[in-house]
Amino acid sequence: MHRVVSREEWIAERQRLLIEEKALTRRRDALARQRRELPWVKVDAVYTFDGPEGRVSFADLFRGRSQLFVQHVMQGPAQPLQCVGCALGVDHLESLLPHLENHDVAVVAIARAPWPELKALKEKMDWRTPFFSSYGSEFNYDYGVSFRPADVAAGRAYYNYRECDVGLEDIAGNSVFYRDDSGAIFHTYSSYSRGGEDFLGIYRILETTPKGRNENGPFNSMVDWARPRNMYGKGGEVQANGRFTPPVSCCM
Repeated sequence: MHRVVSREEWIAERQRLLIEEKALTRRRDALARQRRELPWVKVDAVYTFDGPEGRVSFADLFRGRSQLFVQHVMQGPAQPLQCVGCALGVDHLESLLPHLENHDVAVVAIARAPWPELKALKEKMDWRTPFFSSYGSEFNYDYGVSFRPADVAAGRAYYNYRECDVGLEDIAGNSVFYRDDSGAIFHTYSSYSRGGEDFLGIYRILETTPKGRNENGPFNSMVDWARPRNMYGKGGEVQANGRFTPPVSCCM
């Protein structure tokens, strides 16, 4: 049984908690300012991507805007299994697209899988978020979401700003870029691992509910419960790395 008190006692405790919440809000504002004050790195490499209109440049991804938010999707070449965390991330972006795009922020999802494979995934999930393939370029490797097979095998991939054992050739993340009036592009921010939770509003809702995140399965993370949105209630399994295996009898 959870503790039950009178309305007056509840308000008194809620007021004490409000002090802590306001302190967190001020700390979050300060942290956001520190993020914006990070120095930038000029992007000198030439990257091209495959998308619905064929081969495009990095500048094309901005679509006339000065800021670009990238959802790095954990989808390598010939990878048949979908990442539930990436799917949840793209789902969050879907409803925000008009708001972000009208606030000078272009949004794209990028993965190393070839364009036909990404196109099939996008259509299966009925996503509006623009997808692009970085297949054949160094983009994913340069921004810390893809790793050479030898480094993965040796457990020395450089991920989340340190050398570690990632276990996979492709992993998720988020990156931000800025394009100035001269056309120069700068890398301003990237976030990996649990840093991606900052972009998942569902957690802010769950954390106010009595059960909280309710991640009490074998992995104590979102893979205990998250599924592609068209697969809830249909079975299937999720591996520790977040990849979803549909039931044999299910056609996704």
